[in-house]
Amino acid sequence: MLEIKNISRKYEGFALQNISFSVEKGEYVVLLGESGAGKSLILEMMAGLILPDQGEIYYEDKAITNEKIQKRNMGMVFQDNTVFPHLKVKNNIAFPLKNQKLSPQENQQAILDYAQKAQVDKLLERWPETLSGGELKRVAIARTLASKPHCLLLDEPLSSLDVQLRDDMRSLLRQLNEEGMTMIHVTHDFEEAISLADKIGIVHQGELVQFGSPKEIFHKPKSKFIAKFSGIKNFYKSIVIDPKTILLENKVELKMPHGLSEGQGFAMFKSEDVILSSSRIDSSIINNFEAQVLEVIPSPRGMEVNVDIGIIVSTLISQESYERFQIKKHGKIWIGIKATAIHFIEKE
Repeated sequence: MLEIKNISRKYEGFALQNISFSVEKGEYVVLLGESGAGKSLILEMMAGLILPDQGEIYYEDKAITNEKIQKRNMGMVFQDNTVFPHLKVKNNIAFPLKNQKLSPQENQQAILDYAQKAQVDKLLERWPETLSGGELKRVAIARTLASKPHCLLLDEPLSSLDVQLRDDMRSLLRQLNEEGMTMIHVTHDFEEAISLADKIGIVHQGELVQFGSPKEIFHKPKSKFIAKFSGIKNFYKSIVIDPKTILLENKVELKMPHGLSEGQGFAMFKSEDVILSSSRIDSSIINNFEAQVLEVIPSPRGMEVNVDIGIIVSTLISQESYERFQIKKHGKIWIGIKATAIHFIEKE
């Protein structure tokens, strides 16, 4: 197990504060946050490139906080594809093998094995300048694997790749993890994190503000920042006006399925949990509203329909439903918001 305990570091006008989390062997952990939040700095301290001002890093109960890079055996794959431009692919992969005292035959077999793992075995005679961004990233991963790391540290591994290459790279990373490699992956892309991670750590302004499974992060965000960052667009200032009723933005009342204490905070629900209908919804959904359509936006997951019920609500429906309801800008439609889908967060 890899443990980070109360790591802090002041760095060029920025402070990373009391970062603590643990990574089990074989887990895939993603550190997620906006640019400049401190994610890459955490990775660099784990790799030994930067020392913390305070706190400890442990691997299998042994303190490695001050160990040299070579002794802590963390494999870092940088964002900018740092392969050696003067070496062919095969020699890039071979570079970490020099200290492993392999016979020439074992060395060649090892190069082939790592190349196959990273799916670059057909590129061994190529020069880096002839490779695409995705191919360079795979070569960097193959070379890092050749060092036999305990843990693979990935800094924005899918950045600057097109959609198809990102899908291919995600498949490769999943495969490496399924084969037992422990992974720690830094990104600012929430969907990327959800698609890969066993655990997600949300890093915001130098602090680890939430750490848990994707389900916990997505369905039970602990703050307004996390909810917004996770792409939940329906997020409103709210007041509890009775144990089962909240008032959103001092304008719209919503019924809740369970009792709440008096107070104020934020209410949130996913776009997918808003039901659209051409007439009033006659079902168990008690939060029904007639709405005016403000805009319709195509998205990778369907059609995003933003409506006005006194507050603006984002909904997400399929192309088929969009055509069936004949939704038009400025037109009228009914929406239903499931009470069980509403999450109330007390004010921070």
